Amino acid sequence: MHKGQFIFTQVCKFLPKRAFDCLVNKYNGNKWVKSFTCWNHLLVLIYGQLSNRESLRDLVTSLAPFRNMFHHLGFGANVTRSNLSKANEQRDPRIFEEYALKLISIAREKRTGLKDFFISNNVYAFDSTTISLCLSVFWWTKLHHGKSGVKVHTLFDVKNSIPSFAIITGAEIHDSQVMDQIPYEVDSFYIFDRAYMDTKQLYAIDKVGAFFVVREKQRMVYEVVEDKQYNNPKTGVMSDTMIKLTGQKTKKQYSKPLRRIVFYDKEKNRTFVFYTNNIEVSAEDVALLYKYRWSVELFFKWMKQHLRIKEFYGTTENAVKIQVYAAITTYCLVSIIETEMAEEMTTYEVLRVLSTSLLIKMPLRQLLSSCQEELLLENKREIINTNKYIQLEIPFDEW
Repeated sequence: MHKGQFIFTQVCKFLPKRAFDCLVNKYNGNKWVKSFTCWNHLLVLIYGQLSNRESLRDLVTSLAPFRNMFHHLGFGANVTRSNLSKANEQRDPRIFEEYALKLISIAREKRTGLKDFFISNNVYAFDSTTISLCLSVFWWTKLHHGKSGVKVHTLFDVKNSIPSFAIITGAEIHDSQVMDQIPYEVDSFYIFDRAYMDTKQLYAIDKVGAFFVVREKQRMVYEVVEDKQYNNPKTGVMSDTMIKLTGQKTKKQYSKPLRRIVFYDKEKNRTFVFYTNNIEVSAEDVALLYKYRWSVELFFKWMKQHLRIKEFYGTTENAVKIQVYAAITTYCLVSIIETEMAEEMTTYEVLRVLSTSLLIKMPLRQLLSSCQEELLLENKREIINTNKYIQLEIPFDEW
């Protein structure tokens, strides 16, 4: 029997504690705290995310048999429903927000250059997902189209498959109102859906020296400055023109020429219109860039399916924000471990292995290596079985 550290303890070693302590000091997070510190709070929340605990009672009950191990796990002297709910209610969520952004930057550095891409510029997809909340329980939320909830606005690094920026607002906040908070980078591409067709915000992106690709929200009023006479039925590009907006507001908000591309998707039998301020990339690449916007949607789907951001451990605004930022921190933590120790496994596979092994004592690298070998063997068996079925399908006429 391995007499070393728990898997959970080894996982938490990837967390930069010094950076967290600086944030705690910045916002006086441990003021008047005797036992259950901010660090203990964070580790308990990460444990709840990794082990997929559904509620506060479920989390505390699952930890109760291991009370004598709390010190080794980093949970402090005791974890009860009262001290955890009180911490969720009173702790400053900015501590967990800025720490999540710190983990995001570390995860991005680890993944830089791991994925080949058809374009050399950095590519980001920006979108939001709404987490519905019951108004009678989460009384602080506001109604939006008859529903209450919060929005998680996320800037997703398409190349490295990692979020690079996240902010939580009320569901009543329109998506385009958050665009001015995005940390834009020169020569990078930012992909937006039609909800972000705000000419004032798009002009601000152009002034920074970044590029955008946005889908047309409604029929825009414009005049054609230059028609490139480009039509390629094979790729789906129907037109590629330079235009100038002539609407009463739009011509003031975006006075420079814009590139307008009409694209026909054969698979879905739909026509899309894209606007961009980049005149160098091909029209086909612009359409392909917009297609990668779907990666942020897949990220939202992954988070909602595999981490706890739909059921919460508290009902206050602080509790909701802290748990969402803890979920983002957990995603980045698993991503870092995947990059460092399990390159042959997906993020979900690493999460699945960790979720059932948190309180086991064995080397983390040994655990992941054995799981990688088992997955490779399983894949080989599937390939062999597939080849057998292919052979059975060969018609006798070919013999």
